[in-house]
Amino acid sequence: MFKPFKVGDFIEAQGVSGTVKQIQIFVTQLSTVDNQTIFVPNGALSNNNIINYTYATTRRADLTIGISYNSNIKKAKELALEVMNNHPMVLKDPEPMVLVRDLADSSINLAVRPWAKTEDFFVMRSDILEQIKLKFDENNIVIPFPQRDIHIKQS
Repeated sequence: MFKPFKVGDFIEAQGVSGTVKQIQIFVTQLSTVDNQTIFVPNGALSNNNIINYTYATTRRADLTIGISYNSNIKKAKELALEVMNNHPMVLKDPEPMVLVRDLADSSINLAVRPWAKTEDFFVMRSDILEQIKLKFDENNIVIPFPQRDIHIKQS
């Protein structure tokens, strides 16, 4: 029988996500990250997509970090790679990557892609975001935020 998840897996289905606590005849019991219990009918689970975040032993974080058009792209990429290469939870194989993702309206968006063991994923992701921000601050790489110019005309 096809089993896309087991007890202990973290899944997303039917618009909810959580850790599988029980698989019963008619429902699957999930526990959310904020400790709510959700009962999802098995019929609905079997007829729709299921994302199993813990099925594989490794996971890639797909982070988008915007930098100012006045910032040095090469330096920003080097700093982001340095942060990932020095982080103990970031895997060396597959190796982390930094790519230019978009030349957007108010930022150059970098795709920052570190890999980690599935059990380390959320801590690693948070650490990488924080450490890149701090490293960018130290090196005058600006992360822009939306701004508006308002012109007031008097008649």
